[in-house]
Amino acid sequence: ADEVPVTPICVVVPARDEANCIAACLGAIAQQNYPKELLEVIAIDDHSTDGTAAEVQRFQAAHPDLNLRLIKLADALPPGALLKAYKKKAIELAIGQTGQALIVTTDADCLAPPDWLRSIAMFYERTGAKLIAAPVRFFDERSFVQRFQSLDFMGMMVATGASVHHRFSNMCNGANLAYTRAAFHEVGGFKGIDEMASGDDMLLMNKISKRYPEGIRFLKQREATVLTRAEEDLGAFIQQRLRWASKSAHYEDKRITACLAIAYFFNWVIIVNGVLALFNSAFLPLFLLCLGIKCVSDLLFLGTGAYFFKRLELLWLFLPAQLMHLLYIVGIGTLGNFLPYDWKGRKLR
Repeated sequence: ADEVPVTPICVVVPARDEANCIAACLGAIAQQNYPKELLEVIAIDDHSTDGTAAEVQRFQAAHPDLNLRLIKLADALPPGALLKAYKKKAIELAIGQTGQALIVTTDADCLAPPDWLRSIAMFYERTGAKLIAAPVRFFDERSFVQRFQSLDFMGMMVATGASVHHRFSNMCNGANLAYTRAAFHEVGGFKGIDEMASGDDMLLMNKISKRYPEGIRFLKQREATVLTRAEEDLGAFIQQRLRWASKSAHYEDKRITACLAIAYFFNWVIIVNGVLALFNSAFLPLFLLCLGIKCVSDLLFLGTGAYFFKRLELLWLFLPAQLMHLLYIVGIGTLGNFLPYDWKGRKLR
């Protein structure tokens, strides 16, 4: 507890149309239990159509002790420039303008606890990691759809931690991600993955993991958990998961593709046998066996996540959420590789 971190950190906050929440995000960063002289914050306004940039400027004026800079992506691009990966370009631009050793990314709609950066820095100094994935969870859920997302996302966090721990580095979240500036430049940044609108986190992780197989770590600490809100309705949730699924064809590690394919087809087996069992009872045993395997496996992951995040009350959703989970896995898995999706007011593929 008496240790003092010594790592210079740059927190990069890309933002597009986040006027309603970016001040709260920056406020949480300003309240970090971290030496001010080691902290730089860069907010990048990605062509916002609301008052995002003005909110950042107001925050700057009210917090002169925080080393906060605003970069407008529109000012850095040639007039009329069209990109496929605006968020990646925003992050790349910010990294190019900082000299800090450790880059920490978060989203403008996120809230970080006071020891967030301290936890990341101390972990980095102990391990020498090149990239650190850290926990994210939802909060302030107000509907079944949002609670379903929260429960599902906790299971994904458990899978993230387990995959990184076992050197199967395929999952992370840009809302809470840290990597060294040197490693980012050594792998060429987003070069080679900049045709994808999404993937500023997982695809970059795969590049760094390929260069530094032992350099990827997961920070399993509640104090390092970033909070964000679930999508407000089913439509927004589907758009989010279509965006996430669009990255699946771009993983170089074929083990990742194999795992995704197994999960996808296993869920299809459950659905097909469930439908067939309605007409022929001979299919019922296989349906029940596969469904049982899925339920037990899911409960292990979700129970672990709910215990770690102290959200055990969400487990009451487990059984009703199973049907929704089945449908979204096969639906998104099928459509995510060719349907366009909406992201921050942009229609993307």
